[in-house]
Amino acid sequence: SGTDEHGLKIQQAAAAAGTSPPELCERVSGLFRQALTQATVSFTDFTRTSDARHQRAVRHFWGALRDGGALYKGSYEGWYCTPEECFLPESQLAERRDAQGRPCKVSLETGHQVHWTKEENYMFRLSAFRDPLRKWLQGNPHAISPDPFYQRVLRWLEEDLPDLSVSRERSRLQWGIPVPSDSTQTIYVWVDALVNYLSVVGYPETHGEWWPAAHHVVGKDILKFHAVYWPALLMAAGLAPPKRIFVHSHWTVHGQKMSKSLGNVIDPFACIGQYTVDGFRYFLLRQGVPERDCDYYDEKVVKLVNSELADALGGLLNRSTALSINPSNTYPCFSESCFPKILDYRGTKTVGRASAEDYEFVASVASLPLQVASYFEGFQIYKALECVALCVRQTNSFFQRHRPWKLNRKDPAEKLWLDTIIHVTLECLRVYGTLLQPVIPHTADKLLSRLAVEPEERGLSGLTFLPRYNGKPCPFEGRQLGPDTGVLFHRLEKSRQHQIETKKL
Repeated sequence: SGTDEHGLKIQQAAAAAGTSPPELCERVSGLFRQALTQATVSFTDFTRTSDARHQRAVRHFWGALRDGGALYKGSYEGWYCTPEECFLPESQLAERRDAQGRPCKVSLETGHQVHWTKEENYMFRLSAFRDPLRKWLQGNPHAISPDPFYQRVLRWLEEDLPDLSVSRERSRLQWGIPVPSDSTQTIYVWVDALVNYLSVVGYPETHGEWWPAAHHVVGKDILKFHAVYWPALLMAAGLAPPKRIFVHSHWTVHGQKMSKSLGNVIDPFACIGQYTVDGFRYFLLRQGVPERDCDYYDEKVVKLVNSELADALGGLLNRSTALSINPSNTYPCFSESCFPKILDYRGTKTVGRASAEDYEFVASVASLPLQVASYFEGFQIYKALECVALCVRQTNSFFQRHRPWKLNRKDPAEKLWLDTIIHVTLECLRVYGTLLQPVIPHTADKLLSRLAVEPEERGLSGLTFLPRYNGKPCPFEGRQLGPDTGVLFHRLEKSRQHQIETKKL
């Protein structure tokens, strides 16, 4: 992760704030870093485009473009959008009036005002890369996902693909990397910013260890830069495009795009304070569908998190580890006579005490780790969490169906079945806790610690489920459970603002 720090937008923002660009970037970059740390988002590197190693990589990359004959100097004019740092064609503009009521042109996508700009710049021969780009995409149908974005890029390649201006006059833009051997020009901010994917893996010396196996995660608003300009620039510099580009849509608020002018921007720090880190992470990953915009509002967060984390998952752990049901506070034994292995549970009359529904439920949980791994790999985290939530509901139904609290522990036959019900439930919880670690790290840790699952037993690759059902030993059986840490996840309350609005209604 990291911050792109050069460009006219930053230069103007620093001037308006009465500070220098480096000072502004130091402060804002620190805020991003703080947000990631507070949200428990780990990163192997936090790169800044103002770093010396990055600037060195950009200069080398520019040299590779120049030496490959991909650059030429030419006069360029067009509508420039400073907030987006790019030239926009007429087809992407609309007529509006500015704050003084004067007619002006704005970007259709963002509403930002554009200005006519004429300069002598270095140009990149983007037009020469239409066929190589098309060939790359047609040979790699999963290079851009989800599919709607892949299709969008293919459509762009059917349209006009004019050469790209890749520098700005230094007299207008000082905050950026100067063009090597031409101090009158500054390298275009997007060329500079995109190279961070290379500089962070050691370009130009040691990037071969990682490149081109890189996967990029980008917002849909910067798709053209990543899926058209960037692969073309890489090809021109003698490098392969990244292996995969994952694209995500945006969060809207009550159906409207977030904007400072509307005042509907969501503050992540406030949300973490209100919903907890795990609650906020769970909501965003459970409800965030990459291929379409998703709507955000407070009641939705509260309802989902309370239902799935506090009630379904937390309630299940609480009920299955209660001293009244499990007085020895251990991971009880599984009885093969109560829950015998049956190859085809649909057509067989059950021998033990488990029903056909129980066999169906156990099969669902057994297939869950591979299903979740596959969805994670395909960047469909919401689908993985949907599967986990469904299995949690099935486990609650299993527990409720057999009413272990009604069974008599003093009766040997009843005790065998009671212990088996608890064993199956704890095995399910162990699987859910393991799979949810990347999403709700604190809650998953609390759950696994309560089940006495050691840190080295929490990996996804070695995850087994109900080994005793398959005639194998279970390392957890008979183990003393971890200390009771109370409620797994505290129910959230609706925000004060929402309560006021409800009272008004």
